[in-house]
Amino acid sequence: MICENRKARHNYLVLDALECGIALVGSEVKSLRAGKVSLDESYAKVKEGEVWLLGCDIAEYSQANRFNHAPRRPRKLLLHRREITRFAARATEKGLTLIPLKMYFKAGRAKVLVGLCRGKQRHDKREAMKKAEAQREIQRALRRR
Repeated sequence: MICENRKARHNYLVLDALECGIALVGSEVKSLRAGKVSLDESYAKVKEGEVWLLGCDIAEYSQANRFNHAPRRPRKLLLHRREITRFAARATEKGLTLIPLKMYFKAGRAKVLVGLCRGKQRHDKREAMKKAEAQREIQRALRRR
């Protein structure tokens, strides 16, 4: 795994997830292998029948000289047409958005796990934190036994 968007599961309720490829240039792949990527403020958007990853920050590769890439450029996500119509079309519903959850290599190719998400309200976040704390207390009690 290259990187994970840890805040995504805290800020959003993930309804569905889909693995997709990503179109990169050579210096971006080198940067990914070095682990210099951030998915914190990134999201995906459907434009003209294609899905684009916006706001993903892949740092410049230091040895790439003048052929280096722009760190926050839009990157095309590679999906089949039926996946775009089924999955990304649901993102047009009110309150739903496409958020990248993880980025990893699979068989030498960079993949992105994109989730169809709905934003959580403040009270939902508090409730989830209470459940997690209760679960931790149960696990502690079972370990002490």
